[in-house]
Amino acid sequence: MAQQKADEVIKVNADKYDFGKIKQGSPVTTYFTITNTSDKPITIENAWAGCGCTTPEFSKEPIAPNSTSKLKVGYNAAAMGHFEKDVNVKIAGVQDAKIVKITGEVVDGNAVDATAKNEVKKAEPVKKADEVKKVKVENGKTETKVKKGKTKTSSTK
Repeated sequence: MAQQKADEVIKVNADKYDFGKIKQGSPVTTYFTITNTSDKPITIENAWAGCGCTTPEFSKEPIAPNSTSKLKVGYNAAAMGHFEKDVNVKIAGVQDAKIVKITGEVVDGNAVDATAKNEVKKAEPVKKADEVKKVKVENGKTETKVKKGKTKTSSTK
C-alpha cells in the first residue's frame, strides 16, 4: 500500500503567513491551524525550520478526525532585510512533510516608528475651516470643533 501524502490527511488554514515589516530585535509569532481530514487520529511527529531564527512548536497529542491543532511559529527578527522561511511539518506514518512558509521584512526600529507616526498623520487629515477650536474631553482625546458645526474626535496618544 502506497504511503499517503501530507495533503491527503491534513489541511492547513494557510500555506504562507506574511508578517509585513517588523522591528529588528522584536520577535514575532503566528499560528497555523492544522485540521485532520482523515478518518483516523494523526500525530505531528516533528516540525522544524532550516535555521535557528525560526522556531516551530507543536502539540504531540493525537489529532482526532475533523479536529484541529495549532502550530506556533516564531521568528526572532535579528537580521535586517527580507526573509522567507520554510517550516516542515511531519505527520507520523506519512512520507512527505507538509511545508508552510513565513515571510516578512526586518527593518530598523526607528524606521518603523517614523512610518507609524506618518500613518497617524495621514489618518487624520486637516480640514480647512474659517474657525477651528480644539476642546479636551475625557480619555486623553480632543474634539476639533469647526465653525460649520462639524465635530471630529481624535486621540492625542
